[in-house]
Amino acid sequence: MIVHKQTGYVKSFDGTSIYYETRGSGPAIVMAYGIVCTMNHWRHQTKYFSENYKTVLIDYRGHHNSGTPNDRDHLSFDGIAQDFKAVMDHLEIPTASFWGHSFGVQALIRMYDMFPQYFENLVFINGFANNPIKGMFGVDFAASTFKLLKQSYDQLPETLSYFWKAIAASSISMKLSALAGGFNLNLTSFKDIEIYARGVAGVDLDVFLQLMDQMMSYDGRPVLERIAVPTLIVSGSADTVTPKKYQEYIHKKIKGSEFVMIPYGSHCTQLDLPDYVNLRIERFLKDHPPK
Repeated sequence: MIVHKQTGYVKSFDGTSIYYETRGSGPAIVMAYGIVCTMNHWRHQTKYFSENYKTVLIDYRGHHNSGTPNDRDHLSFDGIAQDFKAVMDHLEIPTASFWGHSFGVQALIRMYDMFPQYFENLVFINGFANNPIKGMFGVDFAASTFKLLKQSYDQLPETLSYFWKAIAASSISMKLSALAGGFNLNLTSFKDIEIYARGVAGVDLDVFLQLMDQMMSYDGRPVLERIAVPTLIVSGSADTVTPKKYQEYIHKKIKGSEFVMIPYGSHCTQLDLPDYVNLRIERFLKDHPPK
């Protein structure tokens, strides 16, 4: 079956240009990737579900084909929620199934809090509702490193930006990201990791720092008990970036939600074991079909 891709741009609330791609037709599925990730993180799901659904992928503000707001305070979850709303309205999609991965889960929690009328159901993969950096890998090293990086950027922005792009695209960084639990090297193709690394290098360091601040400060836990649409929560047993305690907490707080643990799944479970993930989501959509 040939599925045609359509691309476009919309102007968001503050004039920022937001890029989107659509494939297929039918009930809509909107996918939100992780911070400094790319649409490629959803490639298996896009290919599979576009045969029966209209899939919509959106580049976050400050990411890839989308513009960066002049006001850096608009690099926020509120801004992202407004962007997704703008795309929905532009495409005349009244409601959709929303899927989030990692940072994308927080983004969708905030969007649900602001615009619940757009949501038919939710799929959360390797997600979290509050700061995942504190205690990452069992220690506070990640939080301390981020604080040091931010302080260094304030003093030497051009130097740090240069090293950010050079290091992010290096083969060593790619392997380290996998070894840290970001990918399962036995399951995810190295090409996908290379695409991710190039995507990281393609995002300006100041954008990353601003959105990381958002990720660390935003607490979506109070919203969870107000989520009143069917929700599927996917966790990876080998995810050391955001381990299962984060997904189990979300499952506990969202009434009637479903939880599935994917064996050997890393922080990118949907790339590691796409067939397993797709079939489980497909079953969820059959039980809770979007309009």
